[in-house]
Amino acid sequence: MSGGDTLSSSPAADASAICAQIASVFSAPSAHPPARSVLVSELAAAASRGGRVFVHGVGREGLMMRALCMRLAHLGLPAHCVGDVTAPPALSGDLLVASAGPGTFSTVDAICGVARGAGARVLLLTARPEGDFPGRQADVIAHLPAQTMADDEDGGAAAAAAQGSSQAKLPMGSLYEGAMFVLFEMVVLELARVLGQSPAQLRARHTNLE
Repeated sequence: MSGGDTLSSSPAADASAICAQIASVFSAPSAHPPARSVLVSELAAAASRGGRVFVHGVGREGLMMRALCMRLAHLGLPAHCVGDVTAPPALSGDLLVASAGPGTFSTVDAICGVARGAGARVLLLTARPEGDFPGRQADVIAHLPAQTMADDEDGGAAAAAAQGSSQAKLPMGSLYEGAMFVLFEMVVLELARVLGQSPAQLRARHTNLE
């Protein structure tokens, strides 16, 4: 981290500052419906029509998407990570949940195009909902207004100030990625309620091969 972004001497204070930055994402103004509501609605609809769920992201975003996929499987949904050797073909009635925090990635764009061409519905999670890619490739957008790699150099300081904290400013796309994890935990909690799934039912679907 640079100059003004150094951590304090207290791990608890640093953790509190980082958590506050992530929490601020969920109170940031947006012209779009809350991302949690969009995700819960789309995932519940896919479950009700018997569709499969595919997830895709790149880099650290991709890791967060894999974490979501695991919990969706625990909820009893037929969930698959794009690129896994056991992933089936996407078909009409299926749902692809893709992430492109900065607004676009060439590989995410291509995967979304293939999914739409096969008749699947595409949900795009992004910090930059305006632009050619979201409008062209997504059926629905979930807006997560957090700093990404695209903002880190040209507006990171302004973004941190707007989020109310100059301490322990998370670098690069860490704020968006951390917010993804928290968002997905909220989604899983609400989706469990909607689908009538208990903690015991989720635990029963966890692998024993580890």
